[in-house]
Order: sequence, then structure tokens, then C-alpha cells
Amino acid sequence: MEPRTQADLWNERYTRAFESYGTDPNDYLREVADRIPDGPVLCLAEGEGRNAVFLAGRGHPVTAVDLSEVGLAHARSLAADRGVILETVVADLAAYEFGESRWAGIVSIWAHVPSALRPDLHAACARALRPGGAFVLEAYTPRQLTRPGIGGPPSADALPTAAELRHDLSGLRIEHCRETDRDITEGKYHHGPSSTVQVLAFKTGQP
Repeated sequence: MEPRTQADLWNERYTRAFESYGTDPNDYLREVADRIPDGPVLCLAEGEGRNAVFLAGRGHPVTAVDLSEVGLAHARSLAADRGVILETVVADLAAYEFGESRWAGIVSIWAHVPSALRPDLHAACARALRPGGAFVLEAYTPRQLTRPGIGGPPSADALPTAAELRHDLSGLRIEHCRETDRDITEGKYHHGPSSTVQVLAFKTGQP
């Protein structure tokens, strides 16, 4: 029997539609959504599409990328229910072609990746943003490991600090990059007091 892949694990998690993380957008994304300029938005590790559908409802053409075919099928269903159009792409972020100066916004909500991949991924995001484009991120920090079972991956290697993200995103103008403690209620797997890092950054230059 072949070993299970990460895609297999996420497909299994999304078997019960919207049980894992719900259908409402992330609170931080909702807070800063009006800072994303008009134009196409890319949502990373988007799962069942709650953030992508929210942004599509605000008028953005949105592309949702995720490893899970099952999750993205649910995303398309949610988009249809909400009366919006959503493009979905099944891909590993390590191999995805972000393009150059393509996106008005790139959204990374809980897109936890290994530390070895993180700098290249964020450099690709910076290149892919249009001048004036916004990068929005929320992720769990290593302090979340003191709260097992509330949310986030179990390995510190996948949990960034604000200092690491400032280094990775040095090609962008960082408006804020802050670590915070807040309560999160997002379905079965994100529920309770949480330690996160939140980033809002912009590509320099005129749109």
C-alpha cells in the first residue's frame, strides 16, 4: 500500500463539508478586506473556500489554490450557493506558478508551510503582486504549541514568527506585522484562545 500524501490527509479532513473550518471568513481578513485594491485576488491553501467566496462577494475575481480536490469542490459549491464565481486550482504551493505583477491581492490564511519553503513562497508572492497590491496573512505562531488541540499544526517548523515574516517580506512595504493573542471560532479545528501573527503589506509603486 502506498503511503498517504498530504493531499490524501486534507481530502479526508474535508469529507464532511464545512465541518472543519466553517463557511464564514477569517476575522482578520474581514477586518482588512477593504485595503485590498480592486482586481484579481489569489487565496493560498484555501480549503473549502470561505475566504475566497467572501472576497468574490466583494467583487474580486478570485482564484483559490489548495492541495485538496475535495475541499475545492466544496468551495465551488459554496460559491454557487452565494451566487459568486470562483476559479479553483488543485496544486502544491511549492510548485504553483504565481506569475509576475498579476494579483491585486494575495491572501494567506493558515497557509502553514515548512520553514525551508517559506522564504521562497513569500518572495514569489511579492513578485506576483501588482504595484499597490496587498498581501494579507494570518498564521499561528510557535506559542500556539502551548495550546494543543485548539488549532494549527503540531510542529514549530510550520509556525512563523513576526520577525521571520518581516525578513521574508522585506520586498514589500509592511504596514503591520504583529503577534497577538485572540479567540478564534472557525469550525471544529480552530476554536479557542490562539496565538497568531497578522500581516498587512503592500507592493510599492503606483497601481
